[in-house]
Amino acid sequence: MNARRSKRNKDLDALEKMIEEITVDAYGDDEQLWAFRQAFEDEVDLPADGFVIGVPVSIMTVDYDGNARRGLTARFRREDGSEHTVAVSEVEFPQNSEGAWHVAAYRKWLNLDPFPAEAPDARCKQQHKVTADDLDFSQPVELVALSVKERAVRCRLLESDKVITLRASRLWHVVPGAIITVKPRKQWRYAGHPYLSGEIQSARIEAAALDLVPLGLEEMGMWDPGKHYWGEEDEPIEAWTEPIIAHGPRLEFKMEQVLPGRDLDDPLDDPITRSNDLKDAGEWAEAEKILMELCQADLRCLDAHSHLGNLVFGHRPEDAIRHYEVGMRIGELSLGKNFSDLLQWGHIDNRPFLRCMHGYGLCLWRLGRLDEALSVFDRMLWLNPSDNQGVRFLIDEVRAKAAWEDREND
Repeated sequence: MNARRSKRNKDLDALEKMIEEITVDAYGDDEQLWAFRQAFEDEVDLPADGFVIGVPVSIMTVDYDGNARRGLTARFRREDGSEHTVAVSEVEFPQNSEGAWHVAAYRKWLNLDPFPAEAPDARCKQQHKVTADDLDFSQPVELVALSVKERAVRCRLLESDKVITLRASRLWHVVPGAIITVKPRKQWRYAGHPYLSGEIQSARIEAAALDLVPLGLEEMGMWDPGKHYWGEEDEPIEAWTEPIIAHGPRLEFKMEQVLPGRDLDDPLDDPITRSNDLKDAGEWAEAEKILMELCQADLRCLDAHSHLGNLVFGHRPEDAIRHYEVGMRIGELSLGKNFSDLLQWGHIDNRPFLRCMHGYGLCLWRLGRLDEALSVFDRMLWLNPSDNQGVRFLIDEVRAKAAWEDREND
């Protein structure tokens, strides 16, 4: 079964139980609406950040005035200070929050889709902005980098969706998805957007702390090494294949691919293709801009991370490795520690993750971190025994501790 469909079914079951708990001993629509209103009051901390038709707002209250046709209403405040009222079914809370679950349960009770689809292009959705009350200048601030320019980084607060632009020097080591610790100096607003200046004290890669929804995995059937082509019958089996064959059949999966801005009606026209075309035309800055916008829209766009790494791999492997690692670590959130099945290159949506792994392994080799490179290449062969990326032609050199420079000079 499709993993995402299975998860949705489990979510629907959880909502059914939630509705039963909320409406127990409540009879008729009026009593059940009062029960939902009480559940919001008891379980959802308000005010809270949310969205109404894609616009960031602060949800102030949820109420019921006894009009069953109107149902539950929410009073919200926009960034300009104006207050409005809307049906609770039109309110969107942060994903997986108590507010989001209660709205989903209420929508299901109304016989509406509890999980309405988001707009296809996440870049169209406005974001909540950092306010003066969100920062404590007496201590360092932790920010998640979303996109990077020469002297500025679009960020969000760690453990929050609120965005701010950081202006600082020494941004060369900051990549989208990195967590940066900043000693703040000054905060201001320009054209309605918040800015922060400060000194970057450190930057780290810690995907688990980004609070991202892991990419989905879809089961694609069983893979049997006995039916796989390993070469001609009279050719010896290569050493790297032996443990794979000995392990026997394994499940193979397809990883969800996130690509904001993709034209679903034209699979050949997507942002990655446009970026590559610009790169080939020598427009490297414009190519990078597209990739940064993809990361800003959704850090789970693994192909953006891999292609950002490709842009600098040739001359700055110490920078490229950070791009590749962020993409790889975000992908690994879906696999867990004990994943031992397959992510075959033949399933196109697996390729962004495998590209990140490949780039990361090559950078490790170039930087002299040979044991780590060997571990990455071994894992790539285990995940994708077809080895469409040619790791099997490199792994013996890495195992023999050959320097990258020696290979280039051969």
